[in-house]
Amino acid sequence: MIEKAPPDKALAETPPAAETLAVVFHDLARESPAVAAALGGEIAARFRPRDEAPFSTIAHDEKGALIGGLNGVSHWRWLYIRHLWVAPERRGMGLGTALLRRAEGEARTRACLGLYIDSFDPRAAALYERFGFTRFGEIADFPPGHSRMFFFKRIADA
Repeated sequence: MIEKAPPDKALAETPPAAETLAVVFHDLARESPAVAAALGGEIAARFRPRDEAPFSTIAHDEKGALIGGLNGVSHWRWLYIRHLWVAPERRGMGLGTALLRRAEGEARTRACLGLYIDSFDPRAAALYERFGFTRFGEIADFPPGHSRMFFFKRIADA
């Protein structure tokens, strides 16, 4: 049987129509696969095809040590750069730019419209802007005392 939610679990402002519904809220300490699948199904039906494909490129020094890398995924004709990392002792030497060039080349090969990335690091932000990315958003105090910045670079028309 579905019961009405206890007062401590009710929405702050419940729309009048919702008050007539029998609702039980369940707070979870993890992401709900059911919610993700439901939304994913709606998105898939509305925006076909997703054509998701991963991309990764890594850089090693002459001794085989990892000195940089980039992980990304393309979908809906955009390449999202999930991670871009350069070893601290190799920063400022052009490796980040080289990794971005490889990602852009891959995006062009995949007929992407552009690339996008986010960062918490102002130094990385400067690199992305030098490489032609446009900052389109920022969340202050995420995490507290820092900002999360969002960038895109369009490389083709739709």
